[in-house]
Amino acid sequence: MNLLIKILYFVSKLPLKILYIFSDIIFFLNYNFVGYRKNVITENLKNSFPEKNEKEIKEIRKKFYRNFSDYLVETVKSFSISETESRVRMQHINQDIFHEAKAEGKNVILLAGHVFNWEWINAFARIIPQEHCHPVYRKVNSDFWENEMKKVRNKFGNEALEANEVIRNILRNKNDGNSVYMFVADQTPHSASITYGLEFLNQRTPVFIGYDKLATRMDLAFIYCEMKKVKRGFYQVNYHRIYPDGEKFAEHEVVKKFHKLLENTLHKRPDNYLWSHRKWKYKDSIKIYDSEKI
Repeated sequence: MNLLIKILYFVSKLPLKILYIFSDIIFFLNYNFVGYRKNVITENLKNSFPEKNEKEIKEIRKKFYRNFSDYLVETVKSFSISETESRVRMQHINQDIFHEAKAEGKNVILLAGHVFNWEWINAFARIIPQEHCHPVYRKVNSDFWENEMKKVRNKFGNEALEANEVIRNILRNKNDGNSVYMFVADQTPHSASITYGLEFLNQRTPVFIGYDKLATRMDLAFIYCEMKKVKRGFYQVNYHRIYPDGEKFAEHEVVKKFHKLLENTLHKRPDNYLWSHRKWKYKDSIKIYDSEKI
């Protein structure tokens, strides 16, 4: 394993223009021969966009494979990417809302989807006024790989937290506007923990509601992270504050508003999402289903 990490770090130091040659090779082999999770991707796209014809679905799938290949080499690049290069390649728009949250004395819950490339957002910890920035991750089976990826996520002053400990951390620490918690909020819950689902991309969708419970218990600032691929190797992330309809958030209000914003993002650029993820595999395990259109 140590040898593998040394190889990854060596490869990660190559310029991206070289790494993208590897991406082109991965794309060619995957699209033409391997077909990684092709059936899952095709089914997800057809169910999500029933208005699109076969030709359109195939075109989105092809672009997805290209974006996915770029994502793989960009993730490797994350092992050694400098703060300067990261900030050049990831433009952060509408940063004022982080200053507003700090002035209000509210900690921030940042909600992102699996839109490429969410792994490159880490350097924004250097440009926001909050002192503590916590990427939230899910534990993997390999302690070795978990430690290595935690090192990547802890770059640039971040303090990564495992998903099972983040709620406790938020409740324990002072809500003073000095902390940001970064959730990739469209994860698929395990079947045993699914309690709530909604209509998302024309499908019954099980969703996590942990951050939604925080919205009804604490006066926090919720911000949606809208990712956009500008061109190869360059991204924009636009931050949108999510406000309650009333004085405070109602139950499931934040969850619905986040998924509505994410749905709008995916309609703009459907190929830039992780369609190989089996997001709907536990849809029949939903105990409470909100059929209202988000």
